[in-house]
Amino acid sequence: MRRLTTLFPSEVLEEHAEELGVVERDRKLQIPVFVWAFVFGFAAGERRTLAGFRRSYNSTADEPISPGGFYQRLTPTLAEYFRDLVEHGLDEVAVPDTVDVDIDRFSDVMIADGTVLRLHEFLADQFEARHEEQAGAKLHLLHNATEQTIERIDVTDEKAHDSTLFKTGSWLENRLVLFDLAYFKYRRFARIDENGGSFVSRLKQNANPVITDELREWRGRAIPLEGKQLRDVLDDLDRTYIDVEVEVE
Repeated sequence: MRRLTTLFPSEVLEEHAEELGVVERDRKLQIPVFVWAFVFGFAAGERRTLAGFRRSYNSTADEPISPGGFYQRLTPTLAEYFRDLVEHGLDEVAVPDTVDVDIDRFSDVMIADGTVLRLHEFLADQFEARHEEQAGAKLHLLHNATEQTIERIDVTDEKAHDSTLFKTGSWLENRLVLFDLAYFKYRRFARIDENGGSFVSRLKQNANPVITDELREWRGRAIPLEGKQLRDVLDDLDRTYIDVEVEVE
């Protein structure tokens, strides 16, 4: 929280909001409170609703805003404002000159992920949710972190699994793909390798691959790990972090 408020001082938030016309001269809307209510309240919650967003704002602001007045603020200009803040944050935080040589050998670093967008229940026929009396869309993105661009975007209903929208192919050559357990599939890993790509993924708890290479030299009387089952090594090391390469079958 301290890092973010240092990166985005209240004066900066207010000045850019005035430039875009997000707030009026009378400043009935406290834009710093609005931004942080969105970041730490609405955007971070498991059940995200606009009503909850407004309650989060009103609980902190000096003067509450009525539902009508609050919803009138949710405009394309506000979306542009938040997009500018994200781009500013990326520009300030990214340090391209310190990229590790192990990452620099890839032409691009790609990130695949999906997020649920809660919709009004009247849209349940078009956007089926995981729970009854709800509607939800899922936004699937393939983000090029190197170029800071979106290479693929898909919108499905909430029930569509993230994994089904990730298509392997020649585009993977010399690229590193990062994803979470939603994309975990041995055949997918093999296809990435066949297309000349690389990937980073967490392991499922029941996975026990063979260590094929050690990517770091260890000081002291280190024991060789190559050829051993990863789960056995982790048990011996009490789950200590190790830097290795494993074989995917």
